[in-house]
Parts: sequence; structure tokens; C-alpha cells
Amino acid sequence: MTRTPQQLARFEALRTEAVALRAAGKSRSQIKDLLGIGSNALLSEVLQGTVPSAALYRPNAKDGVRRQARELRAQGHTYLEIAQKLGVSKSSVSLWVRDLPREGRLSYEESRKRNDEGRRRYWERERPIREARRQAEIDAAAREIEALSNREILMLGAMAYWCEGSKNKPHYRYDRVAFINSDPGLIKFYLRFLQVAGVRQEDLIFRVMIHETADVEAAHEFWREVSGADTRLFGKPTLKRHNPKTVRHNVGDDYHGCLRVDVRKSAPLYRQIEGWMKGMVEEAMRGASHDRETCLVSRSAHDRLRR
Repeated sequence: MTRTPQQLARFEALRTEAVALRAAGKSRSQIKDLLGIGSNALLSEVLQGTVPSAALYRPNAKDGVRRQARELRAQGHTYLEIAQKLGVSKSSVSLWVRDLPREGRLSYEESRKRNDEGRRRYWERERPIREARRQAEIDAAAREIEALSNREILMLGAMAYWCEGSKNKPHYRYDRVAFINSDPGLIKFYLRFLQVAGVRQEDLIFRVMIHETADVEAAHEFWREVSGADTRLFGKPTLKRHNPKTVRHNVGDDYHGCLRVDVRKSAPLYRQIEGWMKGMVEEAMRGASHDRETCLVSRSAHDRLRR
């Protein structure tokens, strides 16, 4: 702030008086009142470089309580115990004693082991409860499905194939029905779909696709039982080479790889599946459009009635 010579002279005179009052042991508020200074910023400016008298300092009202808190912490008391004994908040206790080590405090490794053990016991109790609840919900949903007609099986099977089976590419027309999956239930449903579609089992080719480190023979037997197919219909397994850098989770006795099911001379069936999917999509969109129109008509009629 730039001052004129007159303002500067008045400021120096004010500062001289303020410094003298500070040396006499006056507080900021007293100096402010005596000199009629209305601004704290101006007061700080005129007192710049001065040191308050030692008499102006007073001991902290909670110094004694803080000292007691530190003594109790050194004896091994918890924050809550200290707060209750001294009638203060836990946050105050934390502020006062957080630099002190607690007597008998667990090491990081011991604390982690204790937490891990607590989590293990929790899930040991909780996991069966959640699994039972999950299974009950699945069973309730399964009971909602009644007997399926052949038409419904064809529709659902076509949709399952269009999601999981091989399809033509824009640059290459394949027109061959090949389905790969690791879910035994879905494989069984797909085979039922092929049966309803008129495909004979002898027109199928089965091939197990599995990691080379797995039990290939056991997987072959597993899929033979799932499919109910003759062993002669199974081709040579396709083995995936092992990559030591990959961390695999599909290991253990419940890992059976995938089953690939090809249909011989399947171009006509492929076109049927594509047509069934096209028909279902168009019908679904037609139904959605009709629902929107019905909603709009109902809303328009409602508006007319309100008028």
C-alpha cells in the first residue's frame, strides 16, 4: 500500500505509540482500544516485529489433563478408557498421545494374522448360509419353468447357439454348425435342441478341448457321460499348450475343459438357425412397437377424458 507523506507520518507516530504500549505489557485488544485502531490488519502492521510480554501468556487449561492422558497411555490404557477416566473426547486423547507406543501392542504381522483368522472364522460361518440362500433362490426360479414345447426348445436352442456357437463372418461364409461350451447343462440342452431340429446323433462329431496338463482321459469320459454319445463319435482331443507365465485357475478335479459339437453337412440347419433368430428378433421388435403404440393411444385417450 502506497501512502502519502502525511499518511506515512501519521502511521509512524501510531506505530511508535503501539510499540511503547506493547513494551508496557499491553495486549493487542488493549492497544487497539487505546489507539482507536479499527482494523486488525492495521494493528498487525503497526505491531510488526514486536514481541508480547511473557505476562500475556497463560498456561493451557488442559495441560494437566493432557499430562494425565499420556501417563495413562504409557500404562497401556486404550483411547476409550482414557477418555472415560478424564471426561474428554477420544479425538482429544488421540491428539495428545498418538506419538506414544502402546504397551503390549501387537506387531504388524501379528495384527494381520489375527485379522486373517477373524475373517476365516467369519466366512466359515457365513459361507454355508449364503450358499443355502443362493441355492434356494435358484431352485425357486427353476420351479417357475413349466414343460417346454418343441417350438420353445427350437427358439431357445437357436438363441443359445447364436450366443455361443460359431457364425459366419462378413468376409467369409462358413454355414457350419459348431458349438463349444464348458457348461454340462448347456451342452445337454443343446443336444436336445439338435434332436428336436431333426439331427441324428450319428451326424455329430464330438471333440474335447482342454489344457495339455489336465487329465485328458478323465475329461473324455466326463463328456461322454454328459453327452450320452458313443465313444466312436469322439475325435482326437484338442490340447492347449501350457504357458508357464499364465496363472491358471481352471485346475483341479472339477476342470473338464470344453466340448465341441459339430454337425455334419449342417449348412441347411445353420440357415434355419439364422432364420429362427431373425424371426424372433423381428417379432420381439414388432411387439415392442405395438406396446409403445398402445401406450401412446391410452395416454391420448386419457388426456381427452381429462379435457
